[in-house]
Amino acid sequence: MNPIPATFVRGGTSKGIFLNRDHLSEDRSGWGPIFLRIMGSPDTANGLQINGMGGGISSLSKICVVGSPSEEQKAQGLDAEYTFVQVGIRDTTVDYAGNCGNLSSMVGAFALEEGICTREGNADEATIRMFNTNTSSHVHTTFPVARQNGRVVPKLDLPQTSIAGVPGRASQILLKFPSPAGARTGKLLPTGNALDLIDIPARPSTQIPASLVDATNPTVFIAHSDLTGILNVPSQTSVDYSSARVKDFLESIRTQAAVKMGLDPSSPAQPKIAVLSSPYSSDHNISIHAFSMGVLHKAVPMTVGLCLGVAANIEGSIAWKTAHMSIAGCRSTAGVAVTKVKHPSGIVEIHAEFGPDGSLKSVGTVRTGRWLMKGAVYH
Repeated sequence: MNPIPATFVRGGTSKGIFLNRDHLSEDRSGWGPIFLRIMGSPDTANGLQINGMGGGISSLSKICVVGSPSEEQKAQGLDAEYTFVQVGIRDTTVDYAGNCGNLSSMVGAFALEEGICTREGNADEATIRMFNTNTSSHVHTTFPVARQNGRVVPKLDLPQTSIAGVPGRASQILLKFPSPAGARTGKLLPTGNALDLIDIPARPSTQIPASLVDATNPTVFIAHSDLTGILNVPSQTSVDYSSARVKDFLESIRTQAAVKMGLDPSSPAQPKIAVLSSPYSSDHNISIHAFSMGVLHKAVPMTVGLCLGVAANIEGSIAWKTAHMSIAGCRSTAGVAVTKVKHPSGIVEIHAEFGPDGSLKSVGTVRTGRWLMKGAVYH
C-alpha cells in the first residue's frame, strides 16, 4: 500500500478527497485503480465503501485533482487547473464526464493553501480563477483570507453565512461560473429546443415533455405532474423516489435524453435528471428532486441547481413554466435573475446574469466549506 498526500474536504453539501496533481503520475490512465482503492470501491457487499474514504452515497464518493495552470492558462489570468472525479460505489466507475459545483467551491481555497497559487498584500478576501478540465470551462471562487506565517491563506471559519443541508455557520464562498452555457455539449440547448418530447421505452408510444439544458453541467428537467401522469397516480401525490419502478422510469428518460443531447447514455454521471414541482409557499420559486448516479440527492447537486437557475429564465422550458407559477415571482435586477430553489434539505438561491441581448454571462451561488483532515491516503 502506497501513501499519497491528501486533504479531506467538505465543499457545500459534498465531501471529497483533494489531491495535488504533482503527487500523481502524468499518465492519467493509471489514476482509475488508485481512485477506486482510495474510495473503497467497488463495495458489492453493502455499498458502504467501508474499506476506503467514500461514504456510500454519490455526494461522498468524489475526488478533485488540482494542479498548476499551463502557461497558456496563466496568460488568461487563471490560477489553477482541476479535474473532478465521480467514483462509483458498488461498481468500478471512474467518471470524468462532468463537474461538481459543491466541491468546485473549495478548489480555489485548496490551491491557495497548497501553494499552487499565491496572493500578496493585506486584502481580506481573494478571488481564485480556475480551469475545469471536465467541462473545459472557467470557475471563480471568492473567499476570506488571512496572513499566516508570512503567507496569505484561506480563512474558512468566520461565522458569515449558512447553507441548507449543513449545520452551523462558516465563511462565505462566492462560487461563479462565467459563460457556463454548453459546458459539455457546446450549446445551452443541445437540441435547439426549450422543450423536447422523450420516448419512454417501457411504455411504447408514450412520451414525456422534458427540457434538456447544458449550463455548468447538462441536465434533464421534467415536471412532477407529467411524471405522476405516466405513473398513473394523482398529481398531488408524493412520489416514492426510492422505488425501483420510479428509478427505472427516470433512468430510461435520462438515457434517452442523453442520446438527444449527443452524450454517452451509458455514463451514469451525465446528464443528470431532476423532477421539478410548483412552489407551495412564498419562500421559493421552484422545488426540485434531483438524482445523482441513479440515487435521489439529499440536497441538490450544485451544478444541477445552477443549471436550474439558468433554465428558469429560458422561456418555454419546464423550469420557466414552473418558476413563473411562483407566489413570490422570480426577481430580476440589473440583468441578474434570482431563483430560489427548494430541495429536500432546504433552499438555495441562484443568481444568473444575462447580457442586454439575453445572452448568458454567468451563474453563481454561495457555498461554505471546511478542512476536515490533512495527511496521507493509502491505495
